[in-house]
Amino acid sequence: MIAIVNYGVGNLASVEKALKKLGFQAEITDAPRRFFQAERVVFPGVGAFGAALENLQKKQLIPVLTELRDKNVPMLGICLGHQLLFSDSEEHGSHQGLDFIPGHVRRFPDTVRIPHMGWNRVEFSTPSPLFEGIPNRTFFYFANSYYSVTEREFTLATTHYGLRFASVAQKGTVFGVQFHPEKSQDAGLQLLENFARKI
Repeated sequence: MIAIVNYGVGNLASVEKALKKLGFQAEITDAPRRFFQAERVVFPGVGAFGAALENLQKKQLIPVLTELRDKNVPMLGICLGHQLLFSDSEEHGSHQGLDFIPGHVRRFPDTVRIPHMGWNRVEFSTPSPLFEGIPNRTFFYFANSYYSVTEREFTLATTHYGLRFASVAQKGTVFGVQFHPEKSQDAGLQLLENFARKI
């Protein structure tokens, strides 16, 4: 079973629908016992960083998710879920993240239109099973006003929008993608399938 973290943000159902379309058992939940029964965990979401972390704290899910991370349960963060995996964010103030991947979340400069909305290329920098069957420089769908900054060793792919940022990151069995695979047609479904079968 793939557990989809319910932490009071949008876009949960579309990820569940995409995984079920691929033939996987997926469940939106905030029940700790269900996470311990899961083979994989997905952090989807559209919303604000601070509110999302507050909801995780209120639901007492951070210790649960940290324990699963320590047990090397594969995790995938999508969009806001990707950003929550990092150490901190400057969205509407300063907020501590889950710190599953070392790095920081920063706002795009005013020299570009915010939010970064629409299709953009993802350039692979490190081979990964996550990319199997997906050509380099494939277009994925983005909707973000903030981007992640991390070290090269944690960067699997980058995207350029005013500057170059880590659009796919990894540490251990924790992966994050800044784009929305569930809205990225065949390539996005392939990435979700790779995560569910190969990670």
